[in-house]
Amino acid sequence: MAGKKSARAESHRDLLRQMLRIRRFEERCVELYSGEKIRGFMHLYIGEEAVAVGVCHALTADDVVVSTYREHGHALIRGVPATTIMAEMYGKATGCSRGRGGSMHLFDVARRFYGGNAIVGGGLPLAVGLALADKMQDRNRVTVCFFGDGAVAEGEFHECLNLAALWRLPVLFACENNLYAMGTALARSHAQTDLALRAAGYGVAAWPVDGMDVLAVADAAARAAEAIRAGAGPHLVESRTYRFRAHSMYDPDRYRSKQEIEQWKKRDPIDALVASMKAEREITDDDLAVLEKEISAEIDHAVAFAEQAPVEPVEDLSRFVYSETPETSGRARVGPVEAES
Repeated sequence: MAGKKSARAESHRDLLRQMLRIRRFEERCVELYSGEKIRGFMHLYIGEEAVAVGVCHALTADDVVVSTYREHGHALIRGVPATTIMAEMYGKATGCSRGRGGSMHLFDVARRFYGGNAIVGGGLPLAVGLALADKMQDRNRVTVCFFGDGAVAEGEFHECLNLAALWRLPVLFACENNLYAMGTALARSHAQTDLALRAAGYGVAAWPVDGMDVLAVADAAARAAEAIRAGAGPHLVESRTYRFRAHSMYDPDRYRSKQEIEQWKKRDPIDALVASMKAEREITDDDLAVLEKEISAEIDHAVAFAEQAPVEPVEDLSRFVYSETPETSGRARVGPVEAES
C-alpha cells in the first residue's frame, strides 16, 4: 500500500512539474514578446495546461502528436527541448523548425511531434493520414490530434471522423474546448454545444471531461488510448477548459468579461492539483520552491541559448523552397542542433 501511494504521489508530482513548465515558459515568452525578442503571432496556452499534460501522460514515446497553433505546451510535453523551442520563437537557425516556423509551427520528427498548424482544423487530415499509415504497416501506435472547438465547425472534422471510424484508425481526437473560437463564443456558432455528441453520428466513442482537472483528463485519455491500442478504433475526448489569456498577443480580448475570466481562474488546474497534493501530504511548500527553481533555471538556459543562436544565412533562404542543384546541395548549412532542455 505504501509503495502504491508513493507511486501515485510521484505521478502527481510529474503532472504538476509539466504544467508548471508550460506556465512558466509561456509567462517568460510574454516578457520576451513585450521586449520584441519574439515577433509575429503568438498564442498562449495559459489555463489549458491540464489538457496537454493529461492527454500526453497516456502516450508512449512511439506515439504521434499532431497539434495546433497553440502548441508550446504540447511540444514541451513531448520532449522537444526548451532550448530549441525558444530558439524557434526567436526565429533562429537552431530552432526546432530552423527558425522558419516561429511560434505556430514547432516541429520535431525525432520526438514524433508533427507540428503546430496555423490552419484551423488543418491537423485533422494529417493525423488521419499518419494513423492510416500505421495501420497499413501494422504498427501499434496511437495518433493524438489536438484541435479546438472552432475546428468542430470545419468540414475536415466531419470528413476525418467519418474516415477514421470507417477504417477503424488508431486516432485519439483530443478536443480542447475553451469556449471561444478566436473571439466567437461557442453558443454563438454551434447549435449543439455538447461537442462530444458530434462523434456519435460517426459511431466514434466519445465523452467530455473537466479540462481544468489534470487527473480527470489523464484518466479519460488513458481509457481512450487503451481502447484504441486494443483495436477499438478512434475515440474522442472533449476537454472542457478555458484560456486565461486572449486568443493571441494581438487580441484586445473584448468579447468576454473580466468577471468571467476571474471566475475561471478560480479553477486554475495548477492551483487545484497543488491543493489536492497538499491535502494528501504529497508535497510541501519547500518542495514547490525547489521545483520552481529548477524550472526557472531550465527557462533561463533556453533564453540564453536562443539569444546566442545564429540566424539563418541569407544565401540559405531558398533552401526547402526550390529543388537543390548539385552545386548547392553540398554547401555548408546551419540547422537545428540537439540541445539539452
